[in-house]
Amino acid sequence: MTTTALPRPYLPRPYLLWLTGAQAGLLGDAALGFALGWAASGYGGGAAGLVLTAITVPRTALVLLGGAVADRFGARRVMLAGDAVMLAATVALALAVAGGRGAPLWLLVAAAAVIGTVDAFYLPASGSMPRRLVPADRLPRALALRQAGGQSAVLLGAPLGGLLVAAGGLAGAAAADALSFGVVLLVLLRVRPEGERTGPVGPASAARAGLLGEAAAGVRLALGDPLLRAALLLTGAAAGALLPVVSLLGPLLARAHGWAAGTAGLVTGGQAAGVLAVAALVAWRGGLPRAGVGAAAGLCTASVGIVLLALSAGPVGAVTGSTVTGVGSGLFACHLGPLVLGGAPASHLSRVQAMLTLVQSLALVLSIGLLGLLADATGATLPTLLCALVTAAAGLAALATPALRRA
Repeated sequence: MTTTALPRPYLPRPYLLWLTGAQAGLLGDAALGFALGWAASGYGGGAAGLVLTAITVPRTALVLLGGAVADRFGARRVMLAGDAVMLAATVALALAVAGGRGAPLWLLVAAAAVIGTVDAFYLPASGSMPRRLVPADRLPRALALRQAGGQSAVLLGAPLGGLLVAAGGLAGAAAADALSFGVVLLVLLRVRPEGERTGPVGPASAARAGLLGEAAAGVRLALGDPLLRAALLLTGAAAGALLPVVSLLGPLLARAHGWAAGTAGLVTGGQAAGVLAVAALVAWRGGLPRAGVGAAAGLCTASVGIVLLALSAGPVGAVTGSTVTGVGSGLFACHLGPLVLGGAPASHLSRVQAMLTLVQSLALVLSIGLLGLLADATGATLPTLLCALVTAAAGLAALATPALRRA
């Protein structure tokens, strides 16, 4: 008697349709982000930093409120509103700088502030959509596919932004982003999660608490649940120790070795290739049976890659190290994401995603500043090795945490 393996169930069509639209939006956003940064750099480094800050500050300050709004009024409705605002804003930006007119600094800062404010409401809502559209047993594959799409947008966004700026300036990039928001709006009008809320929902006590009270309730839930609390702490450690390696320390190491910009780009590309490879594999085959162990293994793997990157004297070793780091990063993200999203109550999906975004943002902002100062004082090798140590310690701590080890 022979047995045949059952085929893996397909991801739901509404999710794939939503993901296609979201991918178009991510690519347009990445291209506009490059164009804004390029335009701001013409005013000097301080101006470029001001534009980046104008995105980061409202996003970080308002994200918990954004999660509460999405949970109360519905994630899809918040996303529709956010896409409509961004469509209007990008069209206005394109018209303001059309005809070759330069963009004044105040306009760049205003555009960045709008992006950051909309992100604060949009990111928690969009982060909860896979759970709303995909059954729990297919969630790891769904999130891995989204991870691969997001990484692809990061890789292609800057070159696309460069082409758009060369062809049509900032106006061209803004018009392309407006087109992408139009696509996302059309897709969202066709995608409707089951049981979608049609108005303010929840018990009367929740309504009386107000949005700030609901945001605080989300924080209490995340910190009070053993699994979510451990996952958030692990996310903060990973964001602070892992994310700055390629974005900040990789280029500093390349400059210290006297490598050209192209070589430094290969180091960054190796990390992206590692993430993409793991995300594609998990999207195809699924994740490990125990997501917590998979996330811990990812951090331990990434720590090995960071050590290789820090100690490599030649480009080949550095690219190898960054690729191993990317493989570990992909393992971590593809297993921790389903753990957090699957462990959140249906009534708090967006608020838990908001907490995840807040933890990542705060950890990254703090660590980049400290690691940059340490690199100025000692060179890039020591802070890179410190990141490897913290990443490995976080992975081992995850294995020693019962809530994560058994998840």
